[in-house]
Parts: sequence; structure tokens; C-alpha cells
Amino acid sequence: MYYVYVIQSEKYGKNYTGLTTNLDKRIKEHNSGKTKSIKPYIPYKLIYHETASDLLQARKREKYLKSATGRNFIKKNLE
Repeated sequence: MYYVYVIQSEKYGKNYTGLTTNLDKRIKEHNSGKTKSIKPYIPYKLIYHETASDLLQARKREKYLKSATGRNFIKKNLE
């Protein structure tokens, strides 16, 4: 099982989209500063996630959510 997720910086409102097999562990890693590229924007909260049965499906969904259409999808579903 794979998870595609979107987290949001509580300070700056910036979103980060990723995929993992262990969602709780990955969120903790982000908030502990282990991901250098997003470390300056911690803390993060999980704002959206979905499951995928295989890696290929998860990567396709992650790519979609990172596109302009996918970002609009996230924005509409959070309002």
C-alpha cells in the first residue's frame, strides 16, 4: 500500500506533495527536519492523502497532484 500525501507548512502555507509506504513515519521525518529542501518551513500538517495499490499508480497520482490541475483539485477540496 502506498500513500500520496500533501502537507502544508503551518507558518508559511506552502504545500509539499510526496508518496510513501508509511505515512505517520514520513510526516514525523518532515517535521523533525530530515528533509533538507523543506526544513525551513516546518512544522507541517497533513492536509490531504489518498492510497494507491502499487507504486506506478502512486507516482502517477503524485505527478497529477503536483500539476496545476492537481493543485487546483487540492485547493477546491480543502475549502
